Amino acid sequence: MNDISRRNFLAGLGAAGTGAGLLQINPDFLFSSAFAQTGKTVVFLSAENITGNWDPTGHTTLSQKNIEGFVMGFLTRTPMTVEKPDEVVYELATSIKLLEPNKLEIKLREGVKFHDGKPFKAEDVKATFEYGSRPDRPAQFYPGPTETLTITTPDDNTVIVDTSKGGYPAHLFIFLASYLPIMSATDVAGGPTGPLTQRLNGTGPFKFVKQEGNATILEAYPDYFLGTPKIPGISFNFVGDSTTRMLSLLNGQASIVERLEPEQVTSLDGNDKIAISSVVSVENKYLWFRCSKAPFDNPLIRKAACHAIDRSMIVEILGSAGHASSNYVSPVKFGYIDLANYPEYSPEKCQALLAEAGFPKGEGLPPLEYITSVGFYPKTKEYGEVITAMLQEQGFQVSLSVLEIAAWNERLYDRPGGGPGHMVDCGWSTGSPEPDLVLRTHFHSTSKRITGIVDKEIDATLDKERSAPSLEERKNILQTETMPMLAEKVPALSLFTSVMIHAMDKSLAGLFIYPDGSMDASKAAFS
Repeated sequence: MNDISRRNFLAGLGAAGTGAGLLQINPDFLFSSAFAQTGKTVVFLSAENITGNWDPTGHTTLSQKNIEGFVMGFLTRTPMTVEKPDEVVYELATSIKLLEPNKLEIKLREGVKFHDGKPFKAEDVKATFEYGSRPDRPAQFYPGPTETLTITTPDDNTVIVDTSKGGYPAHLFIFLASYLPIMSATDVAGGPTGPLTQRLNGTGPFKFVKQEGNATILEAYPDYFLGTPKIPGISFNFVGDSTTRMLSLLNGQASIVERLEPEQVTSLDGNDKIAISSVVSVENKYLWFRCSKAPFDNPLIRKAACHAIDRSMIVEILGSAGHASSNYVSPVKFGYIDLANYPEYSPEKCQALLAEAGFPKGEGLPPLEYITSVGFYPKTKEYGEVITAMLQEQGFQVSLSVLEIAAWNERLYDRPGGGPGHMVDCGWSTGSPEPDLVLRTHFHSTSKRITGIVDKEIDATLDKERSAPSLEERKNILQTETMPMLAEKVPALSLFTSVMIHAMDKSLAGLFIYPDGSMDASKAAFS
């Protein structure tokens, strides 16, 4: 496609708006009304289904992470603004102090109870860290497996994390403290088939009650350590269609909805009964290559595909829902920098790389399947069609498979012999500034979640940045070595950073929305 025909193709898809700026949380969401109605339940409509396994380490499903944000307690919370991505706010912890390079002291809040009545103690943090570090957990969150840690509890309110056996610094736990929710040691003792899988038992402002079909029912926890929430409960419902979500909000059946399409934001703008929140999120959207099978086991082919894609067109399609970025992590992650060597749109470089790989003009390449979803992320079908057309123009034989959420989720991850298809569209949202929750999760050979990549040089640079003795040295390695290497080997192409958009009943105030889409509703109320 030449520039004119590409722009016409874009216009034909009905793109709305222009690229989003650095938007921040709507201040209306931080205001708590003095005239609150206390009897009205919040009805939240989620764009993603749940798995049915409630173990926080047993899934990577964002909708369940959002539910965990209401129910579970965390040592710290991280607001993750563009201006201050590494800010830490204490919750169950009252202080976190590095005693020496491999030793971290965590002091805990007193007087906190789990929803089952058990007092929160140091043993719960110890059990959570050890369980979350097990390599057999689908969502392993910590820097090394359990055997690399020594965790001691000198008293009920103190935890000492010693990473000497693992050879990596203890400061890695500072950012990770805001990610994995703290589980009860009693629940953890039941293992991966025990109570953890059956319900959530946290210390947060809302208590898990039951699952009714697609609805997760939560109620206010009267013994919450910051005070009983003003709203009596939350009904968290899966509704896969974005139009249905918006109409439900307009007719009063829903209190808040997520992941609006850009044109829906335009149509709601000016409605005096609806508030809109837009914030640059912690989530990047990626085109993940199946690096574990041909042809994308060849980095030359991966890089050629990247140079075939004009990312500015994708941001134009997304309008208010996307923010341009040139890195594998969001601008609200620790270590973010716009990479000078990030692959830009260049048909000439694409063709040169194809020829170097032995496939001039794409001749000899196999048919390729590009898998995307519909109903969850904004504009995936529309920009998927554009990416498919651009790849086809350069000689890639690509077909686009657009799947509903459950079917897409089932085909998402790598497996022996390579995952389904050859490219997958997926975001990755993690409620912490920690970059390794993206980088190590997806690009280290011990995890390789979607790509299936095994690359010794990538492993080495990820190990190096993880082992840096200070955060400042780690940032330097990330920005000058690790991230540039990923941009050179491109196991995936980060297309843009999502702008998290929610619409809500304007009478619901006091709700804080984090950049990963999770929420603090402990002070929320209807005016």
